Amino acid sequence: MASSGYEGILLGMGNPLLDISAVVDEGFLAKYDELASKSNVEYIAGGATQNSIRVAQWMLQIPGASSYIGCIGKDKFGEEMKKNAQAAGINAHYHEDENAPTGTCAVCVVGGERSLIANLSAANCYKSEHLKKPENWALVEKAKYIYIAGFFLTVSPDSIQLVAEHAAATNKVFMMNLSAPFICEVFRDAQEKALPYVDYIFGNETEARTFAKVRGWETENVEEIALKISQLPKASGTHKKITVITQGCDPVVVADDGKVKTFPVILLPKEKLVDTNGAGDAFVGGFLSQLVQEKNIDECVRAACYAANVVIQRSGCTYPEKPDFN
Repeated sequence: MASSGYEGILLGMGNPLLDISAVVDEGFLAKYDELASKSNVEYIAGGATQNSIRVAQWMLQIPGASSYIGCIGKDKFGEEMKKNAQAAGINAHYHEDENAPTGTCAVCVVGGERSLIANLSAANCYKSEHLKKPENWALVEKAKYIYIAGFFLTVSPDSIQLVAEHAAATNKVFMMNLSAPFICEVFRDAQEKALPYVDYIFGNETEARTFAKVRGWETENVEEIALKISQLPKASGTHKKITVITQGCDPVVVADDGKVKTFPVILLPKEKLVDTNGAGDAFVGGFLSQLVQEKNIDECVRAACYAANVVIQRSGCTYPEKPDFN
């Protein structure tokens, strides 16, 4: 497919958080608010969904192949976010909230160990009114693949519902992430409502076990859980539900069509591991980059493992200029 055929093929919707990263000393963590005044500070357009979209965009190397929707503030950090997303090749349509500051994730690196302090602020203010505006809904219309991390269930479940129903009605591929044990527990009802529309559900082993526990499945076996998730009811019969569960350095579990396959990850010597933050987001990004090219699931998982492997060797959810994946 010519690169023009990929324009806007992938859409992400979620909580945009500006990652503000700096190397600090021990005493600093107590007063992390001053982080942005540090001279060696790095800004990255983050938040789980936006990280995955950035990585997919990087793997694709086709500017404008992906779009992103979320809420930021009208402030300096919002400007940084817009600049960063644009530089990454993403067509971002942010709702700019007048009253709340841009959401941030302060990342303090102390002796190689990272502490994260997330503050959703404006990201928490997204409203479906923004989504319904013709210029924003056009991104939904254009996309063939739509990905939303579970975190967005806490912000705008009605936006998720609109997009999910659109995807089912138009045979598009709709994907979500379990994202965190608390989403599976506290936001179970919202998750339950979205699940029938989900064609690909991503998660890690802890989230999968929590998902099972909440439903009284009485099994800790990740392969069994992945299979059960893939057999949950679907709103539309066009695509079958596929579950993809990561387990850190243990094999990736894929449940598809009543069968489970496992894929070993690329093992990394401990001394090369810089930072596991963003590994799950990068995994999804790598997967999406091949899925939108209609590659088979083995290729999708191979790219997912490649992207995660690149990101864990760097600080934050970042990557070199060009991917080395073939």
